[in-house]
This record gives sequence, C-alpha cells and structure tokens, in this order.
Amino acid sequence: MGKEILVVVESVANERGVDKEVIFEALEAALASATCKRHGDRLLARVAINRLSGDYESYRRWLVVPEEQEEFDENTDIRLADAQKRTPDIAVGAHVEEPLSSIPFGRIAAQVAKQVIVQKVREAERARIIEAYRDRVGQLVSGTVKRAERGNIYLELTTGAEAVVLREETIPREMPRPGDRLRGYLRDLNADARGPLLIVSRTAPELLIELFKLEVPEIGQGLIEVKGAARDPGQRAKIAVVSRDSRIDAVGACVGMRGARVQAVSNELGGERIDIVQWDDSPVQFVINAMSPAEVRSIVMDEDSHSMDIAVDENRLSQAIGRGGQNVRLASQLTGWELNILTEVQVEEKKQTELSQSKALFVEQLNIDEEVAELLARAGFSSVEEVAYVPTGELLTISEFDDELVEQLRNRSRDLLLTQAIAAEEKREDALEASDLMTVEGIDEILANKLLKRGIATREALADLAVDDLADVEGLNLDQAGRIIMAARAPWFGPEATREGE
Repeated sequence: MGKEILVVVESVANERGVDKEVIFEALEAALASATCKRHGDRLLARVAINRLSGDYESYRRWLVVPEEQEEFDENTDIRLADAQKRTPDIAVGAHVEEPLSSIPFGRIAAQVAKQVIVQKVREAERARIIEAYRDRVGQLVSGTVKRAERGNIYLELTTGAEAVVLREETIPREMPRPGDRLRGYLRDLNADARGPLLIVSRTAPELLIELFKLEVPEIGQGLIEVKGAARDPGQRAKIAVVSRDSRIDAVGACVGMRGARVQAVSNELGGERIDIVQWDDSPVQFVINAMSPAEVRSIVMDEDSHSMDIAVDENRLSQAIGRGGQNVRLASQLTGWELNILTEVQVEEKKQTELSQSKALFVEQLNIDEEVAELLARAGFSSVEEVAYVPTGELLTISEFDDELVEQLRNRSRDLLLTQAIAAEEKREDALEASDLMTVEGIDEILANKLLKRGIATREALADLAVDDLADVEGLNLDQAGRIIMAARAPWFGPEATREGE
C-alpha cells in the first residue's frame, strides 16, 4: 500500500511538474475526506503519510473551543476544560487527536484522491504560472494557437502556459488557425478567476512598440528611443521615434533596408500600415510630423485648451483627415493634443471672428476706441487679465503704443478686475447670508434675495420683525409673513413650544 502511494506521487509529480510535497498533501486531504465518509458520522479526520515509506496513519480530531461558546458540536468540538484533562497546556484553537483505523487505499479512496489531486495540482500550476509571469506583465509573449471560441483566441505559450486573447483585444478580421504562431502583449494576470490566467492583447499600442524593439536593434541598445504609439488595429498605426545619436537616422533605422523592418512588424499585425514619425520636443513640429503624409500650411496653438487648429490646402483636406478621421485621430492620440483640421479659408475666418470678439470685449470693458482695441487684439491679447498683468515691455512692442497709453490701459484693466472681484465677493457674501435665511421653512432663494435687499440678512433679524414690517414685500401676503416669522422664531421656544403652538 505504501509503495502504491509512492508510485502515484512520483508519476503525478513528473507528469504535472509539481513538487512532490503538494501531491502528498493532496493525498492526505483525500484520504481524510474518504475516512470521514467511511465512518458516517460528521467528524474531523487527519491522515499523515510517511514521505519515505508511503505508509499512513489516521487520527480523529476535535477543535478546542472556549467554555462559554454557545455553538457546540460534540462530533467536531471539545471544551477547553475537557481538552486540558488530556493535554494540560493545550489552548483554544488547537486540536485534540486520537488514533483512528485507517481505510485501505482502495478504489473509492483512489477516486477521491484523484479528484483532490487534480484540484491541488491545478492550484499549484496556477501558482507556478503566476510566479513565472508576474514580472513579465507589460512584455511580449509568443505562443501557438490552440483554439478559437466565441471570438476569443487561446494560445499555448512556449512555457506551456495557456493564455487568451479576448475578443475585444483581437485584431478585427484576423482569423488565425490552430497551429499558427502569434505574438501578443501580456496585459494582465487574471489570478482570481477560473480559466486562463494570462490576458494577452493584439490591439495595444504597446505591442507595436515591443515588436519594433525586436526588429530594430538600435532601440534595444538605447540609440533610438520610442516616444509613443497610436493604433487603429489592423488598419493603420503611428509610432514616434527619436535618435539619441546624431549619426543615426531614427526613422530610416526603423524602416530598414528596403522597408524590411517595418514590413516585418506590419506582417505580424495583419498588414497594418505603419507611419514612422520623427519625434520633436517642439509640440508644433511634432504635430506637423505626426500629420504626415498630409502637408500642414499653418498651425494656431491654444495652450489653455491644449488644442491646435491646423490649416491645410483645401484639395488636401480629405488626406489630412483620413478615412473616417483616422489620420487626425491617430496624430492626436500620438501627440496628446486635440487637433482641428481646417482649410486656410476657414482658419482665416476663425481668426477674424476671434479678433472681432476680442476687439468688442476691449471696447466694452476698457472703454477705449476701436483702433486701440484692434491693435490689442491683433497683437494677440484676448482678455483684460492679459492687459493688466503681462510685462509692460510686451505692450510696448506694439509700435503705436507709448508709455502713457500702456499705463492707462493697465490701470483701467486692473480697476475693472478689482471691481469685478469686489462684486464677486459681495455676491458670495449675499449667497452665504441668503443660505441662512433659506433655513427658515417657507423661504426660497427668490424670497431670501428680496429680504436681503431690505437689509434682512439673517434668521435672527427676521425673527425680530413684526408682520407689518413685511407688508410691502412683493409677492408676500400677511398670512405668509406671519408663518415665516414664527418659523424663524421656532428655535427660541424649542420643540415643546413648537408642538403646543401647532
């Protein structure tokens, strides 16, 4: 019997690649479960297998529980006092054991053992895979297609582990067959769920970057740096690169001789067309490069909204936008800027509209003539704050401006901003006061503001009034006035007085 157990342990450990101790523990759990079933009573059992001979012994056990514990099962529990009669230094939570006749390692025990072993082995395999791939998340993995189910593609990796490319992570219209080799980006470990542990992506921009690292040795050597990538999976992609060595052309190195390198990456991604973009630390130049093959005529950058208006020739508009907006969308994702594609005529119209708006704003708020307002607008000023706080030298760069005019404009701007700030503070204070009045039952925001205008700013002030004091408040009759005054006085009397008044 002992040799039979040792044979089972040896064969399962070799077949599954699992540590023998895991198999021994699984067998002990299986034999303990079969022992409990054999004896019929609901009891606890433990089986100990000798690791050298394979022989095993069985024990019945009871859990030591406190004396005061209400829930008690004599089949599985033992009171602390009774347990200490057997073992004086035993504590709550320990177990009391006594020998129990062992069941033979027969057919039933073997079946139970097989089930437990399979479960334990599966858990051990999952733990082994998690440990092996924990540090590989974010890297490239390669495997063979095992099957495809409901749009998901299952891969057997080179290590023997199984991974899945979920339907939303597969390249559209890609239909690999069993036996095909596929590479993917290891996105995540699904440690808590059943099924494949390894989640692989074929659509992630990071996959494009990792593939270029394989094909372009200069990237691995640190001579070329990949700054980012954007993809429309299966159709088109853009990748930004920059050389750290002035002797190396980053774009040319990534294209390769006769396009061999970029073509290898494209083939791996189902024929995805790839634009290799020269990265630039100037956002404007980087956007111009990213818009390739479209030719940019001019760019207007708005740093506040982090957007750019890009002007192109009208006959190149469709090329700049791309099919379904693909080109501008990828360029926007790659650069991180919101890009608006316009014709030169549209850019000029938009510019004139903005100039007119800025001009009108200065005329109205600073009370200046249109000529001065237009000069400000054409110089790029669009708000009173800019006029008030930019260095004096910037205003003096406008050829028609002198020191006196600049000082006058700055003073008017600052006075206006101060007036607006005071008005905003007063409005905030009014709102705070109104909020106190609105705690009174029957008063809404409109009525609170009417009372504020009459100098009634707090609940206490309202409570001190007589009904006649509110007789001429628009929209408020005497009955309503009486009710809100009494509601304001409610805290004076407390809940008992309020109930009596009712």
